[in-house]
Amino acid sequence: MFFSVIRTIMAGQPVDIASVAAQVLAIIFVIVCILPLHEFAHGWAAGKLGDPTARWERRLTLNPLASIDPVGTVWMFLFGFGWAKPVPVDPRYFKKPKRDMAIVAVAGPVSNLLAALAGAVVVFGMIAFAPVNGVTSFLINMFTYYVTVNVTLAAFNLLPVPPLDGSRILGAFLSDRALATYYRYQNVFVMALFVLMFSGAFSGPLYAVENMLTRGISWIAALPFRLFGVL
Repeated sequence: MFFSVIRTIMAGQPVDIASVAAQVLAIIFVIVCILPLHEFAHGWAAGKLGDPTARWERRLTLNPLASIDPVGTVWMFLFGFGWAKPVPVDPRYFKKPKRDMAIVAVAGPVSNLLAALAGAVVVFGMIAFAPVNGVTSFLINMFTYYVTVNVTLAAFNLLPVPPLDGSRILGAFLSDRALATYYRYQNVFVMALFVLMFSGAFSGPLYAVENMLTRGISWIAALPFRLFGVL
């Protein structure tokens, strides 16, 4: 986020302070409430599949102090996406380790998409019923960015690159040998991902996925209001 603001300033373009403030508040809310929810979803899914590790280590919690990662937090403010301390998961408790790890992995991005859906419902609710004024516009801007951040987190985590959730989902479809080779070169994959992201080469495909998810969430969130004729 601030990375985009810095580029805007360096380009000599004006910065909308109210919009930046709305984005900062949205990111703070995501760090305090949604990143812990993401990790809780992992731990909860693992528990349902027989792994009590998260509960034993007191990580099955929504307390942000248990989940905040300093570097991941800085990335949230700089780029609009980041990470929390991962919940410990022990696949030895699973009946089918690769399949169950994939289920645990997908629980995190799903929690972000559900959080985005809740935010989108709030946005359409304010558009339908709230009076038109500066405060309403600010709140709509804040919740819209909150939706965007959640969708970005979901899309980013679904990338099949270790240690992101997508790598564990992909692992369910690989043989043991292929999976071992995959994780042996995980540092290479991570470096390649960062190079592609900072060069902008990866922004197009990632944006396409985010746009598709955002359109779907917006359609679902707006549907009840359209059915009752208030939008």
